[in-house]
Amino acid sequence: MIALFFRDLKLSVRAGGGALIGVLFFMTVVAVIPFGVGPDLNLLSRIGPAIVWIGALLAALLGLDRLFQADRDDGSLDLVLMQETPLVLTVFVKCLAHWTATSLPLVIASPLLGLFMNMDEVAIGAVMLTLLVGSPAITFIGAAGAAVAVALPRGGLLVSILVLPLAIPVLIFGVSASYAAVQEPAPFMPPFLFLIAITLFFAVIGPLAAALALRNASD
Repeated sequence: MIALFFRDLKLSVRAGGGALIGVLFFMTVVAVIPFGVGPDLNLLSRIGPAIVWIGALLAALLGLDRLFQADRDDGSLDLVLMQETPLVLTVFVKCLAHWTATSLPLVIASPLLGLFMNMDEVAIGAVMLTLLVGSPAITFIGAAGAAVAVALPRGGLLVSILVLPLAIPVLIFGVSASYAAVQEPAPFMPPFLFLIAITLFFAVIGPLAAALALRNASD
């Protein structure tokens, strides 16, 4: 499993630019917002957490279609399906490697973009923490979508269509927890705990659904 993790980590970084493309797209999405809403610093600080979260969500969707595509192209997916290791565990490890290569750099880059949106230290810390907790859920959801579309020649758009509606709760509670950290009447812990619960839920359901879809695709 450790060897599989590092193998997939290298593939995720090399394929299509890996983390660099995601971070550049993330920065581009956030950077164009001030041009649209104007130079009002107070407005930018108010909408900053939501914009950073939306940018991270869209950037995380970019590489989901490649989660199993490289394995299918070189034939290693068939070997994965035939090995004795439970397929669910293999998918889980692949999801962790993909998240480490593509979503973790977004979490690391979020404080810089928070400064760009005139967010204070508490808001930046809250956004970074909620992204760290919530972004794995997007990868686990995307694993199911990528497994469904792995046999299709152009499944990237289908993966985004499948994943985006399911990722909306992650976005809602991530943004809610970020705002609650800077707004005194709103408690931080309830939406944050809901975000943790969503991530844990999809950490179980996502690999299961992806393994089932991969089995059906191979048949």
